[in-house]
Amino acid sequence: MNTIRKVSSTPHVRGKVTTNHLMLAVVTALLPACGYGIYNFGNRALWIILITVASAVLTELFYELLCKRPVTIGDFSAVVTGLLLALNLPVSVPWWICVVGGIFAILVVKMLFGGLGQNFMNPAFGARCFLLISFTSLMTNFECDAYTGPTPLALLKSGETANVYDMILGRCNGTIGETSMIAIILGACFLLLLGVIDLRVPGSYIVSFVILLGMFGPAGFDFNYIVAHLAGGGMMLGAFFMATDYVTRPVTVNGQYVYGMILGLLTFFFRIYGSSAEGVSYAIIIGNLLVPLIEKITRPRAFGIRRKM
Repeated sequence: MNTIRKVSSTPHVRGKVTTNHLMLAVVTALLPACGYGIYNFGNRALWIILITVASAVLTELFYELLCKRPVTIGDFSAVVTGLLLALNLPVSVPWWICVVGGIFAILVVKMLFGGLGQNFMNPAFGARCFLLISFTSLMTNFECDAYTGPTPLALLKSGETANVYDMILGRCNGTIGETSMIAIILGACFLLLLGVIDLRVPGSYIVSFVILLGMFGPAGFDFNYIVAHLAGGGMMLGAFFMATDYVTRPVTVNGQYVYGMILGLLTFFFRIYGSSAEGVSYAIIIGNLLVPLIEKITRPRAFGIRRKM
């Protein structure tokens, strides 16, 4: 009698959704923000997007060929990283900033830690923070042919007012993909309808930030002030496209709520009490570093196990 059983490692039940399907969905969801960024800032924005994406994809390809590893650029994760990084760059940056950022995101943050699924922080935001620290003047220069003067968040930081209507539509300066709140929300709704993301992290992030801003912010629960903070900077882009990254967010349900609230707290402190008008990038990077601790604290108790009294 044949008693041989086929034993394999988990998972034993596999879904039909693959990594490249998920990544293509994210790319599709980012197209409205890309399209409006090109419309808002001109053809230079298109070139920055293309150069950054190409740098990310080629870096992953060359690394895998050099190390004789399977080529994985077909999963489109490098495309997503390059696209997110490009949308977080000012249109005025020189082309070599795009190349340096794309190489750092893929090589240092992703591939040197084992590739997709092994990175401990979001590659695009890791690269953006690296560029902000290394090339501060270039990364904070938002002067371009279409707009001059400070960003809306910089105006709020100095105590002035910003045109909320223009910020929601995207008729303001900033990074390529962060200006139009409507374009970002359209892409986020697409991902929500497909079930690629849910509202646990972005919802707890935005709600906690609004509560803190209303209770302890300089303007209280002023509607225009709060909406300006939500529409300005990388708040919407970070909440729906960066903080929801499967690899760098907690896997526990309660942990995702805690993670979102920590991001809201950090963003509030960086924006209101920090020297910079923005704070989403650093908030999410610090949140990524706290994920192992959050998962340890929020790990569900195994059935039948009692806590020691």
